[in-house]
Amino acid sequence: MNSKATSSVQNAISQWVGWVCRHAKATVLLSFIATIALFYITITEIGISTDTSDMLSPDLLFRQNSIALSEAFPQFSDNIVIVIDGGNADLVNQAADQVNAQLRSEPNLFGEVFDPADLDFFQRNGLLYLETDELVDMADRLIAAQPFLGTLWIKPTLPGLLDLLSLFLKEGKSNQELLGDARPMISNITDIILAQASGKPDQLSWRTIISGNSAENSTRIIVVQPKTDFGSLHPGAEAIKRLREIGLELKLKQKFDVRLRLTGSVPLAEEELESVVDGLGLAGILSLSLVLVLLFWGLKSLRLVLATLITLIFGLVWTAGFATLAVGTLNLISVAFAVLFIGLSVDFGIHFALRYRESSDAPISALAKAAERVGGALSLSAVAAAIGFFSFLPTDYIGLAELGLIAGGGMFIALFANLTLLPALISLMPPKPLQLRVSAGKLSRAPGHWPVIGVAAVLAVLSLFVAPKVIFDFDPLNLKDTNTESVATFFDLMAKGKGNPYSITVLAKDLATADQLAARAKKLTEVDSVVTLSSMVPAEQDDKLAIIDNLALILGPSLTGSAKAIQSSETEQLKAAVSLQNEIRAFRRATGKSDLLDAVSNLGTALNRLLTSSNPDHALAELEHRLLASLPHQMSRLKKSLNAAATTLKDIPKELHSRQITADGRAKVEIKPRGNMRNRQELAAFVEAVRQIAPAATGTPVVILEAGDTVIQAFIEAAAITFVLIIILVLALTRSLREIALIFTPLLLAALFILAASVLLSLPFNFANVIVLPLLFGLGIAGSIHLVLRDRDQDSQNVMATSTPRAVVFSALTTIGSFGSIALSSHPGTSSMGVLLTIAISLSLICTLIVLPALLTAWPKAGAK
Repeated sequence: MNSKATSSVQNAISQWVGWVCRHAKATVLLSFIATIALFYITITEIGISTDTSDMLSPDLLFRQNSIALSEAFPQFSDNIVIVIDGGNADLVNQAADQVNAQLRSEPNLFGEVFDPADLDFFQRNGLLYLETDELVDMADRLIAAQPFLGTLWIKPTLPGLLDLLSLFLKEGKSNQELLGDARPMISNITDIILAQASGKPDQLSWRTIISGNSAENSTRIIVVQPKTDFGSLHPGAEAIKRLREIGLELKLKQKFDVRLRLTGSVPLAEEELESVVDGLGLAGILSLSLVLVLLFWGLKSLRLVLATLITLIFGLVWTAGFATLAVGTLNLISVAFAVLFIGLSVDFGIHFALRYRESSDAPISALAKAAERVGGALSLSAVAAAIGFFSFLPTDYIGLAELGLIAGGGMFIALFANLTLLPALISLMPPKPLQLRVSAGKLSRAPGHWPVIGVAAVLAVLSLFVAPKVIFDFDPLNLKDTNTESVATFFDLMAKGKGNPYSITVLAKDLATADQLAARAKKLTEVDSVVTLSSMVPAEQDDKLAIIDNLALILGPSLTGSAKAIQSSETEQLKAAVSLQNEIRAFRRATGKSDLLDAVSNLGTALNRLLTSSNPDHALAELEHRLLASLPHQMSRLKKSLNAAATTLKDIPKELHSRQITADGRAKVEIKPRGNMRNRQELAAFVEAVRQIAPAATGTPVVILEAGDTVIQAFIEAAAITFVLIIILVLALTRSLREIALIFTPLLLAALFILAASVLLSLPFNFANVIVLPLLFGLGIAGSIHLVLRDRDQDSQNVMATSTPRAVVFSALTTIGSFGSIALSSHPGTSSMGVLLTIAISLSLICTLIVLPALLTAWPKAGAK
């Protein structure tokens, strides 16, 4: 620093530390009181937001469009998507019906329940939503099964079913073609008998038999918009907990062999929060442990370690209190401030403590001298680090801006704590005298300065060729923890085609405008399909109604009255089972080897296992339930579906209408992509094509694309602000172009190397770890500042023979330890931030301790010998 600045800063810091040491007890007491107060404020007032959309400024145009859509259709926000699935469609729907009923009985907690499969509209008109070819196939299958279904409508009992099978086998001995369509049924019945023998909760799925599509019917989705408490760290916890309880109370797994899984915005946010907090909790513990080990190793004094640790903890609480008062709510990035503070604040303590240990004076005098000698460098380092954090404040990336505000303020809190509380604590419990032996060690015996500079230059040139290939991962889905249920379920639904988060949505002024836009969108090669309210009216209704009318004409007479569950007697059940066994034996004797014979033989073996069990009467009664329990309900639904009528817009139920049309008549247009939206080029092409016809389009693809551009722009702005302001700061204080060059060269090299490392190690930048380069300028500069300013103060040229390199090493190691611990988080976003920050600080340390000393030697200060 220039002489006047040096004198004023050093004198002020020295006097302050001297005053603090003379009033050490009062200082510690006041610090303790402040810590308790701020701790209470933090735990009672702090909040955490897991909404990644809140990380970007609401003033951005694409955010305004997104917010407008959310306000128009609030029912799509803060939802829980309940996914009930299993191998048996009937059991899935029985389980879902019970869950649905329970949810509707608790409206104060679960609010609106949206269950399309439960709507009378779809139960009556569902056949109209099949493709015409699918409806024809289904009709042919049901007409062929008409005698079978008609008999079971009248007598839905085990004897009725077994007698039908006996009749088919009897007639099939002479004409096996009659049994061609019966083989799947025979195999299904065999599977149910074997499942019963094994104690598995399985039933014959009449829904699958009737529809012919088991995959479509094996999953049921119910959407609820629960009561949420946004004043809590876990706004949806009560609803999620209750849903888990409902699953247990209804014994869904034991009775129906189904899974109840949760996804949607509420569970995704809740589990992401848990993932982040758990990861950072582990990181915090590991960080403190590493800091303790490094402090003991570096300071070699239990009392100094204790004083530094107390200062660190108090400063951390003060920073948390500052975050609560300044921001109020932490986001998924700003929650990392605690680990950052641990790694950075302790740097100041190490430099101060090691400079204190260089002196053999009395404690208070030694503390004042240490403050005088290192205080200026600490202050400059704190300001430089704060600039690195504060550089995000003017950007539109609110997520990082809030972290920047908290961490930047934390740098001044750390400086204050280490120049106030730390010397007070040391004065109250001074360590035993120990003159640390400082020497350049291996660093002083490193290769000559010109080879080091030459290697660094070659690596820099090579990195310049690699750095332009750096990648920014634009998809926030890649930051999700796939080990959590909500994320795994989300991807599972995507894979099954039951949800596409990459649709673009447009809010049109009315339905007519929406339909016109939909017609234009369908012509785009990038578009797969378009949904409006009008598209919910079934197509080709005349043809489909004709098929349904014909089916009703044939099946109708067999389905008169109401389907009722009937329980047969044990005698009837046993008689029918024995009769079927006899027919199976006769069939096996009369027919040659075939797949049908194998199926019939397997049925005979399974049935014989049941009849020879310890309690065949009970086994047959249970079998009746397993084979026929769902038949009356499914037959009633089939009968109801045969009453389908022509459907118009007016017939669309309000539950669907309100999800497509707002109260003031605006209409939603959902445009689904054709390409792979995980590929940025295809996503960008999709967005660009839709925006050509709908500039106000919004939705996940638009948000992803625009958010990525916003983050990159924020990064460029922050890096530029940091670089310019730190240059101005250092120039103002040092007034030496030589020292500016020496301070910044290691930093620029480290920045270039981290870009190359990102490419070579396949560690792309993302929304979380993009903070690395601006932070590198703010944090990595500290070591250079300490070495360059210590070099100025040294009479000899060998700055490496002082305690400063030791302090730089241990400071960097504590920072690396902190960031390395973040890398262990299960949350991909925070983990990637930890990995890249660890690499960045490591590269900065190497450049500071190897390249900078070589530069100091090659470019000696004026007057050096």
